Amino acid sequence: MRKVKLGIIGLGYIGMRHLRHSLKLANAKVVAVADASKKSLKKAKNMGINKLFTNYEEILTDPEIDAVIISLPTYLHLECAKKSAEAKKHIFLEKPIARNVKEAREIVSAARRNSVKLMIGYPLRFNKVFRDVKKEIECGILGDIEQAYATYIGAGPFFHRAESTIPVPVPDWWFNKELTGGGALMDVGCHLINLLRWYFGEIVSIISNLHYRFYMDLEDSAICFARFESGTVAVISAAWFSQDFLLGVDLFGTVKCKTVRFIPSNSLLNTIQALLGGISKFHQPLYTELEYFVNCLIQDKNPSPSGEDGLKDLEAIEKAYKNQICLD
Repeated sequence: MRKVKLGIIGLGYIGMRHLRHSLKLANAKVVAVADASKKSLKKAKNMGINKLFTNYEEILTDPEIDAVIISLPTYLHLECAKKSAEAKKHIFLEKPIARNVKEAREIVSAARRNSVKLMIGYPLRFNKVFRDVKKEIECGILGDIEQAYATYIGAGPFFHRAESTIPVPVPDWWFNKELTGGGALMDVGCHLINLLRWYFGEIVSIISNLHYRFYMDLEDSAICFARFESGTVAVISAAWFSQDFLLGVDLFGTVKCKTVRFIPSNSLLNTIQALLGGISKFHQPLYTELEYFVNCLIQDKNPSPSGEDGLKDLEAIEKAYKNQICLD
Protein backbone atom coordinates (compact mmCIF):
# COMPACT_ATOMS: atom_id res chain seq x y z
CA MET A 1 0.00 0.00 0.00
CA ARG A 2 1.28 3.47 -0.88
CA LYS A 3 1.87 5.65 2.14
CA VAL A 4 1.06 9.35 2.11
CA LYS A 5 4.04 11.36 3.37
CA LEU A 6 2.91 14.00 5.86
CA GLY A 7 4.38 17.18 7.27
CA ILE A 8 2.82 18.64 10.41
CA ILE A 9 2.96 22.41 10.87
CA GLY A 10 2.29 23.58 14.40
CA LEU A 11 2.75 21.43 17.51
CA GLY A 12 0.49 23.10 20.02
CA TYR A 13 -2.22 21.11 21.82
CA ILE A 14 -4.14 20.04 18.71
CA GLY A 15 -1.02 19.76 16.53
CA MET A 16 0.60 17.36 18.97
CA ARG A 17 -2.64 15.37 19.03
CA HIS A 18 -2.56 15.18 15.22
CA LEU A 19 1.06 14.03 15.36
CA ARG A 20 0.22 11.19 17.75
CA HIS A 21 -2.72 10.10 15.61
CA SER A 22 -0.80 10.37 12.34
CA LEU A 23 1.84 8.03 13.70
CA LYS A 24 -0.86 5.39 14.13
CA LEU A 25 -2.12 5.61 10.52
CA ALA A 26 -1.31 2.49 8.51
CA ASN A 27 -1.32 4.32 5.18
CA ALA A 28 0.65 7.43 6.17
CA LYS A 29 4.11 8.38 7.37
CA VAL A 30 5.06 11.56 9.20
CA VAL A 31 8.21 12.80 7.51
CA ALA A 32 8.70 16.17 9.17
CA VAL A 33 7.28 18.61 11.71
CA ALA A 34 7.68 22.35 12.21
CA ASP A 35 7.16 24.54 15.25
CA ALA A 36 8.77 27.59 16.83
CA SER A 37 9.04 25.77 20.17
CA LYS A 38 12.22 23.73 20.67
CA LYS A 39 10.47 21.91 23.52
CA SER A 40 7.74 20.73 21.14
CA LEU A 41 10.31 19.70 18.55
CA LYS A 42 12.15 17.68 21.19
CA LYS A 43 8.90 15.84 21.98
CA ALA A 44 8.47 15.06 18.29
CA LYS A 45 12.04 13.79 18.08
CA ASN A 46 11.38 11.48 21.03
CA MET A 47 8.41 10.13 19.06
CA GLY A 48 10.67 9.16 16.17
CA ILE A 49 10.53 12.21 13.88
CA ASN A 50 13.90 13.07 12.37
CA LYS A 51 13.16 16.14 10.27
CA LEU A 52 12.53 18.97 12.73
CA PHE A 53 12.17 22.57 11.59
CA THR A 54 11.51 25.93 13.24
CA ASN A 55 10.56 27.37 9.83
CA TYR A 56 7.63 25.56 8.19
CA GLU A 57 8.73 26.66 4.72
CA GLU A 58 11.44 23.99 4.91
CA ILE A 59 8.64 21.41 4.99
CA LEU A 60 7.11 22.95 1.89
CA THR A 61 10.35 22.64 -0.08
CA ASP A 62 10.74 18.94 0.79
CA PRO A 63 9.83 16.96 -2.37
CA GLU A 64 9.15 13.85 -0.28
CA ILE A 65 6.12 15.37 1.43
CA ASP A 66 2.69 14.91 -0.20
CA ALA A 67 0.48 16.80 2.26
CA VAL A 68 0.58 19.05 5.30
CA ILE A 69 -1.50 19.21 8.45
CA ILE A 70 -1.74 22.86 9.50
CA SER A 71 -2.45 23.42 13.20
CA LEU A 72 -1.29 27.00 13.56
CA PRO A 73 -3.12 29.90 15.26
CA THR A 74 -5.92 31.23 13.08
CA TYR A 75 -4.13 34.42 12.06
CA LEU A 76 -1.38 32.34 10.42
CA HIS A 77 -3.72 30.15 8.35
CA LEU A 78 -3.85 32.36 5.27
CA GLU A 79 -0.13 32.70 4.66
CA CYS A 80 0.67 29.06 5.48
CA ALA A 81 -2.21 27.60 3.46
CA LYS A 82 -1.40 29.73 0.40
CA LYS A 83 2.28 28.82 0.51
CA SER A 84 1.38 25.15 0.98
CA ALA A 85 -0.91 25.24 -2.04
CA GLU A 86 1.73 26.98 -4.15
CA ALA A 87 4.18 24.25 -3.11
CA LYS A 88 1.63 21.68 -4.43
CA LYS A 89 1.06 20.12 -1.00
CA HIS A 90 -2.41 18.84 -0.19
CA ILE A 91 -3.79 20.52 2.92
CA PHE A 92 -5.60 19.48 6.09
CA LEU A 93 -6.34 22.80 7.81
CA GLU A 94 -7.68 23.15 11.33
CA LYS A 95 -10.92 25.04 11.78
CA PRO A 96 -11.85 27.83 11.43
CA ILE A 97 -10.48 28.09 7.93
CA ALA A 98 -9.44 31.72 8.51
CA ARG A 99 -10.21 34.89 10.46
CA ASN A 100 -12.76 36.18 7.97
CA VAL A 101 -14.49 35.54 4.68
CA LYS A 102 -11.93 37.46 2.62
CA GLU A 103 -9.06 35.29 3.88
CA ALA A 104 -11.12 32.13 3.47
CA ARG A 105 -11.81 32.96 -0.18
CA GLU A 106 -8.10 33.47 -0.78
CA ILE A 107 -7.28 30.07 0.71
CA VAL A 108 -9.96 28.28 -1.31
CA SER A 109 -8.84 30.07 -4.46
CA ALA A 110 -5.17 29.14 -3.87
CA ALA A 111 -6.04 25.47 -3.40
CA ARG A 112 -8.21 25.41 -6.51
CA ARG A 113 -5.65 27.31 -8.60
CA ASN A 114 -2.88 24.87 -7.66
CA SER A 115 -5.06 21.73 -7.93
CA VAL A 116 -4.45 20.62 -4.35
CA LYS A 117 -7.01 19.02 -2.07
CA LEU A 118 -8.13 21.07 0.92
CA MET A 119 -9.96 19.67 3.95
CA ILE A 120 -11.05 21.58 7.04
CA GLY A 121 -10.82 19.87 10.43
CA TYR A 122 -14.35 19.38 11.76
CA PRO A 123 -14.29 16.21 13.90
CA LEU A 124 -18.03 16.31 14.73
CA ARG A 125 -18.71 14.98 11.23
CA PHE A 126 -16.59 11.95 12.13
CA ASN A 127 -18.18 11.38 15.52
CA LYS A 128 -20.37 8.26 15.45
CA VAL A 129 -23.25 9.76 17.44
CA PHE A 130 -23.59 12.70 15.04
CA ARG A 131 -23.08 10.56 11.94
CA ASP A 132 -25.91 8.28 13.08
CA VAL A 133 -28.19 11.31 13.38
CA LYS A 134 -27.34 12.29 9.81
CA LYS A 135 -28.47 8.84 8.62
CA GLU A 136 -31.76 9.11 10.51
CA ILE A 137 -32.48 12.52 8.99
CA GLU A 138 -31.70 11.29 5.48
CA CYS A 139 -33.87 8.17 5.72
CA GLY A 140 -36.82 10.12 7.15
CA ILE A 141 -37.12 8.35 10.50
CA LEU A 142 -37.63 11.69 12.26
CA GLY A 143 -39.86 13.21 9.58
CA ASP A 144 -39.29 16.87 8.73
CA ILE A 145 -37.13 18.60 11.35
CA GLU A 146 -39.01 21.72 12.36
CA GLN A 147 -36.67 22.83 15.14
CA ALA A 148 -33.13 22.03 16.24
CA TYR A 149 -31.04 23.01 19.23
CA ALA A 150 -27.26 22.66 19.01
CA THR A 151 -25.10 23.19 22.09
CA TYR A 152 -21.35 23.36 22.65
CA ILE A 153 -20.56 24.59 26.16
CA GLY A 154 -17.12 24.27 27.67
CA ALA A 155 -14.03 26.09 28.93
CA GLY A 156 -12.77 27.19 25.52
CA PRO A 157 -9.16 28.38 25.74
CA PHE A 158 -9.25 28.07 29.54
CA PHE A 159 -9.04 24.27 29.58
CA HIS A 160 -5.98 22.54 31.08
CA ARG A 161 -3.53 22.27 28.19
CA ALA A 162 -0.70 20.26 29.73
CA GLU A 163 -0.21 16.52 29.42
CA SER A 164 1.29 16.69 32.92
CA THR A 165 0.22 18.44 36.11
CA ILE A 166 2.27 21.55 35.26
CA PRO A 167 -0.04 24.47 34.33
CA VAL A 168 0.39 25.86 30.82
CA PRO A 169 -0.63 29.48 30.20
CA VAL A 170 -3.18 30.28 27.51
CA PRO A 171 -1.41 31.81 24.48
CA ASP A 172 -2.01 35.57 24.24
CA TRP A 173 -3.31 35.39 20.67
CA TRP A 174 -6.48 33.70 21.90
CA PHE A 175 -7.65 37.03 23.39
CA ASN A 176 -6.82 39.29 20.47
CA LYS A 177 -9.84 39.70 18.21
CA GLU A 178 -7.59 40.88 15.39
CA LEU A 179 -5.76 37.54 15.51
CA THR A 180 -8.70 35.19 16.08
CA GLY A 181 -11.50 36.83 14.10
CA GLY A 182 -13.91 36.26 16.99
CA GLY A 183 -14.58 34.54 20.27
CA ALA A 184 -16.73 31.57 21.25
CA LEU A 185 -18.92 31.81 18.15
CA MET A 186 -15.88 31.60 15.88
CA ASP A 187 -14.10 28.96 17.97
CA VAL A 188 -16.76 26.39 18.90
CA GLY A 189 -19.78 27.86 17.15
CA CYS A 190 -18.22 27.04 13.78
CA HIS A 191 -18.38 23.34 14.74
CA LEU A 192 -22.14 23.57 15.30
CA ILE A 193 -22.79 25.65 12.19
CA ASN A 194 -20.84 23.19 10.06
CA LEU A 195 -22.68 20.23 11.59
CA LEU A 196 -26.13 21.77 11.08
CA ARG A 197 -25.32 22.79 7.50
CA TRP A 198 -24.43 19.12 6.93
CA TYR A 199 -27.82 18.15 8.31
CA PHE A 200 -30.11 20.82 6.86
CA GLY A 201 -28.39 22.57 3.96
CA GLU A 202 -27.36 26.20 3.70
CA ILE A 203 -28.27 28.93 6.16
CA VAL A 204 -30.65 31.48 4.64
CA SER A 205 -30.83 33.84 7.64
CA ILE A 206 -29.10 34.15 11.01
CA ILE A 207 -29.07 36.53 13.98
CA SER A 208 -27.07 36.47 17.21
CA ASN A 209 -26.95 37.62 20.81
CA LEU A 210 -23.44 37.85 22.25
CA HIS A 211 -22.35 37.84 25.88
CA TYR A 212 -19.21 39.11 27.62
CA ARG A 213 -19.10 37.56 31.09
CA PHE A 214 -15.31 37.97 31.30
CA TYR A 215 -15.31 41.55 29.90
CA MET A 216 -13.01 40.73 27.00
CA ASP A 217 -13.13 42.22 23.51
CA LEU A 218 -14.22 38.74 22.41
CA GLU A 219 -17.58 37.20 23.22
CA ASP A 220 -17.33 34.31 25.67
CA SER A 221 -20.77 33.02 24.68
CA ALA A 222 -23.20 33.38 21.81
CA ILE A 223 -26.72 32.31 21.00
CA CYS A 224 -27.75 32.32 17.34
CA PHE A 225 -31.09 31.77 15.65
CA ALA A 226 -30.76 30.41 12.14
CA ARG A 227 -33.11 29.28 9.38
CA PHE A 228 -31.88 26.67 6.90
CA GLU A 229 -32.92 26.04 3.31
CA SER A 230 -34.71 22.88 4.48
CA GLY A 231 -37.04 25.07 6.55
CA THR A 232 -35.52 23.98 9.87
CA VAL A 233 -35.07 26.69 12.48
CA ALA A 234 -32.15 26.18 14.86
CA VAL A 235 -30.94 27.67 18.12
CA ILE A 236 -27.14 27.51 18.29
CA SER A 237 -25.47 27.97 21.67
CA ALA A 238 -21.67 28.25 21.89
CA ALA A 239 -19.78 29.21 25.03
CA TRP A 240 -16.47 29.28 26.86
CA PHE A 241 -17.73 30.06 30.37
CA SER A 242 -18.10 26.58 31.92
CA GLN A 243 -15.58 24.13 33.35
CA ASP A 244 -18.21 21.47 32.63
CA PHE A 245 -18.68 20.15 29.09
CA LEU A 246 -21.87 19.75 27.10
CA LEU A 247 -22.00 18.93 23.41
CA GLY A 248 -25.18 17.78 21.74
CA VAL A 249 -28.15 18.33 19.45
CA ASP A 250 -31.88 18.17 20.06
CA LEU A 251 -34.04 17.60 16.99
CA PHE A 252 -37.81 18.03 16.89
CA GLY A 253 -39.32 16.27 13.90
CA THR A 254 -42.84 15.73 12.60
CA VAL A 255 -42.54 11.99 13.28
CA LYS A 256 -40.07 11.66 16.13
CA CYS A 257 -37.85 13.78 18.34
CA LYS A 258 -34.21 13.00 18.97
CA THR A 259 -31.73 14.05 21.65
CA VAL A 260 -28.04 13.24 21.25
CA ARG A 261 -25.23 13.99 23.67
CA PHE A 262 -21.57 13.26 23.14
CA ILE A 263 -20.20 12.28 26.53
CA PRO A 264 -16.42 11.73 26.54
CA SER A 265 -14.67 9.24 28.76
CA ASN A 266 -13.51 10.52 32.14
CA SER A 267 -10.01 11.98 32.38
CA LEU A 268 -8.57 8.99 34.24
CA LEU A 269 -9.74 6.57 31.54
CA ASN A 270 -8.37 8.90 28.85
CA THR A 271 -5.00 8.93 30.59
CA ILE A 272 -4.93 5.13 30.88
CA GLN A 273 -5.83 4.73 27.20
CA ALA A 274 -3.07 7.16 26.21
CA LEU A 275 -0.50 5.33 28.33
CA LEU A 276 -1.51 2.05 26.68
CA GLY A 277 -1.05 3.61 23.25
CA GLY A 278 -4.76 3.74 22.44
CA ILE A 279 -7.13 6.51 21.41
CA SER A 280 -9.75 7.82 23.81
CA LYS A 281 -13.43 8.11 22.92
CA PHE A 282 -13.11 11.90 22.99
CA HIS A 283 -10.22 11.93 20.52
CA GLN A 284 -11.38 9.12 18.21
CA PRO A 285 -13.07 11.51 15.73
CA LEU A 286 -9.79 13.42 15.39
CA TYR A 287 -8.07 10.20 14.37
CA THR A 288 -10.91 9.19 12.04
CA GLU A 289 -10.88 12.49 10.15
CA LEU A 290 -7.15 12.20 9.46
CA GLU A 291 -7.58 8.60 8.34
CA TYR A 292 -10.33 9.74 5.96
CA PHE A 293 -8.17 12.62 4.63
CA VAL A 294 -5.28 10.29 3.86
CA ASN A 295 -7.61 7.79 2.16
CA CYS A 296 -9.00 10.58 -0.02
CA LEU A 297 -5.48 11.41 -1.18
CA ILE A 298 -4.72 7.78 -1.99
CA GLN A 299 -8.02 7.34 -3.85
CA ASP A 300 -7.82 10.78 -5.51
CA LYS A 301 -11.16 11.88 -4.01
CA ASN A 302 -12.11 15.37 -2.89
CA PRO A 303 -12.39 15.40 0.91
CA SER A 304 -15.27 16.82 2.92
CA PRO A 305 -15.62 19.12 4.82
CA SER A 306 -13.98 21.04 2.00
CA GLY A 307 -12.48 24.49 1.84
CA GLU A 308 -15.78 25.69 0.42
CA ASP A 309 -17.50 24.33 3.54
CA GLY A 310 -15.15 26.30 5.74
CA LEU A 311 -15.86 29.42 3.69
CA LYS A 312 -19.64 29.00 4.00
CA ASP A 313 -19.31 28.55 7.76
CA LEU A 314 -17.48 31.88 7.99
CA GLU A 315 -20.05 33.57 5.77
CA ALA A 316 -22.74 32.49 8.25
CA ILE A 317 -20.65 33.61 11.23
CA GLU A 318 -19.96 37.03 9.70
CA LYS A 319 -23.71 37.48 9.12
CA ALA A 320 -24.36 36.48 12.73
CA TYR A 321 -21.85 39.08 13.99
CA LYS A 322 -23.45 41.76 11.80
CA ASN A 323 -27.04 40.82 12.74
CA GLN A 324 -26.87 41.17 16.52
CA ILE A 325 -29.93 41.61 18.70
CA CYS A 326 -30.09 42.96 22.25
CA LEU A 327 -32.13 41.07 24.86
CA ASP A 328 -31.84 43.72 27.58
